[in-house]
Amino acid sequence: MFGISPFARIGLAIALMILTPLGASAQDAFKEFKQLDSTSKMPKLNAFIAPGAAPEGVKLRDVPLEAKLTADGTPVEEGLSWYVFSPIAGTDGKLPLIASAKGGTAAFQLAPGDYFVNVSFGRAGVTKKLTVPADGEVGKQVMVLDAGGLLLNAVSGTDARIRPDQLSFSIYSSEVRDDGERGLVVADVSPNTVVRLNAGTYHIVSEYGSVNAVIRADIQVEAGKLTEATIQHRAAQVTFKLVSDAGGEAIADTAWSILTAAGDSVGESVSAFPTMVLAEGGYSAVARNKDKIYQRDFTVVAGRNTDVEVLMKDQQPQPPVNDAARTVQQVPVGTPPPPGVQPAPVAPLPSYEQLAPQGGDDTSLD
Repeated sequence: MFGISPFARIGLAIALMILTPLGASAQDAFKEFKQLDSTSKMPKLNAFIAPGAAPEGVKLRDVPLEAKLTADGTPVEEGLSWYVFSPIAGTDGKLPLIASAKGGTAAFQLAPGDYFVNVSFGRAGVTKKLTVPADGEVGKQVMVLDAGGLLLNAVSGTDARIRPDQLSFSIYSSEVRDDGERGLVVADVSPNTVVRLNAGTYHIVSEYGSVNAVIRADIQVEAGKLTEATIQHRAAQVTFKLVSDAGGEAIADTAWSILTAAGDSVGESVSAFPTMVLAEGGYSAVARNKDKIYQRDFTVVAGRNTDVEVLMKDQQPQPPVNDAARTVQQVPVGTPPPPGVQPAPVAPLPSYEQLAPQGGDDTSLD
């Protein structure tokens, strides 16, 4: 898996081997971390049947339901959302919601007929068609989610810890659509958060900071298991200062531009102490203060947070003026040349004979 450190890959393999199918002990692994549930919020109904949904005189049947992460697993005890829909679309083209409940196992009172039952566990879910008979026993309905958990984290360099507020993960489907994009499953996932997903392969995008430190990796989620993955970023945090002398105070009212070695701008800021997270590589820091430009080249090493001081003596050289833009400046006669500059040779004035007309005419110059 590209972008995942060797020790993270080992840790991931161990986690997959030691975690059992989600029983009582395995469910505790989900409880130890913050959960990321589904964004849809449905009200919990006191009555399991919508008013007017059951014809008069029809006996309601008790329908018990439970959900498992795997076919041979134990029932999930909490974190489930249950929804029962009518199979006949309403005037708006949507299936009417008949009943809902939250928690673990559920028991609905439903009139005989056909229904669609959906159960979700975070971003994992499954839908099943249910037929409630008018007579006879109604057995327990078991829904298999085929789902697991994914917990993400990241380090910088070999093992440098990254502050949680500087990390963000987005989870995409592994399949690429016809337009070349992947389907977004969930965005802005914080580290150390369990995301409950259907089993399968997912494309993970890890962002460290907000500039150019981005790593992508494909991670497999197995049903009934909590998969922990640590992604390795090749980046570091850099703080910039414009100073008059090394180690001096930062000069305020400074505008910053950070350029790659190819000259592309990757970040800008107006601050005395701008801090950016940059992918490893070579850069140039350009500081503008009071119409003057100062510049310094620097290198980012993965996992090594550092300060970059730009000295005011490191003024960026002005571009040379071409000959066409030069202007002639009159210099007073007798002005000595600047030090180190040789005076231009002065041609002697012409004599009278050189100025006199040729041909022998004795013409006076009155």
